[in-house]
Amino acid sequence: MLKVGLTGGIGSGKSEVSARLAAHGAVVIDADRIAREVVEPGTPGLAAVVAEFGEGVLLPDGGMDREKVGEIVFADPDRLAALNAIVHPLVGERMQELMDAAPDDAIVVYDVPLLVENDLAALYDVVVVVDAPVETQVARLTGRRGMTEDAARARIAAQATRERRRAAADLVLDNSGSLADLRAAVDALWTDLRRRAGQITTT
Repeated sequence: MLKVGLTGGIGSGKSEVSARLAAHGAVVIDADRIAREVVEPGTPGLAAVVAEFGEGVLLPDGGMDREKVGEIVFADPDRLAALNAIVHPLVGERMQELMDAAPDDAIVVYDVPLLVENDLAALYDVVVVVDAPVETQVARLTGRRGMTEDAARARIAAQATRERRRAAADLVLDNSGSLADLRAAVDALWTDLRRRAGQITTT
């Protein structure tokens, strides 16, 4: 099993890379998606969040109001730590279950947005960073996600710098060009990962 940590700044195109690797046959474990799953209505995770933060963090349909929780924890490190103490162990447990279920010869790609920020590189055999210039990230966030430029730049600034992310990478996947360029780069990356996993040999 080859464990690959995949990360990249907001607007870098990491989700597209993750989806294309899954199409190639990678077992993708998406930390963000799991973080949402463990606090869905009816879960012990959501019950723990409500016990910690109060019923005001619930939407009318019983789901968690992510924006409300975000407002609470964004400016208060102690509240953020309290939230992480609830969610992170549940996410870790679920990720382990998914890894245990993967075939022995699988290429398992962990899609982890804050891999560098949380110093998680040592957990993986290979760290792949999807990289794009800041101005490209801003253009994508304002154009595709409808963010204001100020909001986009604030989100980018809250993450690790490009330099720090690239320094943690074993492989850097450039996504400053077109979608066709990205597809070609992911195809080449998949061949490299298969070689590292011993699935193909060079002659």
